[in-house]
Amino acid sequence: MDAAQSIEFARNFLKDIISFFGENIEVTATQEEDIIELYVETSDLNSILIGRNAETLRSLQYIVSTALRNKNAELIRVNVDIADYKKQHEEKVAEKARGWIEQVRATGDSYIAHINAADRRIVHQVATEYADIRTYSEGEGRDRRIVIAQASS
Repeated sequence: MDAAQSIEFARNFLKDIISFFGENIEVTATQEEDIIELYVETSDLNSILIGRNAETLRSLQYIVSTALRNKNAELIRVNVDIADYKKQHEEKVAEKARGWIEQVRATGDSYIAHINAADRRIVHQVATEYADIRTYSEGEGRDRRIVIAQASS
């Protein structure tokens, strides 16, 4: 299955999953590098499709990615966003990160945050905006955390 077929398969597969909830919601699909970006429009199902702590959203991504892998698709990495949930979440995490960075700048003490991998990536990206701040992750598995420190320390 080539890239274009992979994208169309992923879009239709997610649309079929959502139809089991009794809704016919439009799903759009694009490609960013080697990732299939699937966007689900706003509907009454937003909270169900996103789930608590976005667990359902991550599960949908996993299911679509697994289906692509089973079809030997050229593209298997999938990012699903429902009603701009991920975009809004990224903005909130970036805002928190800026607050943590200002706290580190003001006190000189490092800040440790226990957050998931996707959120750690956002914090690392925000930290690149500050020449006097460095970030690194430490720990393993679920105990992995991000450390925000002054670059001089």
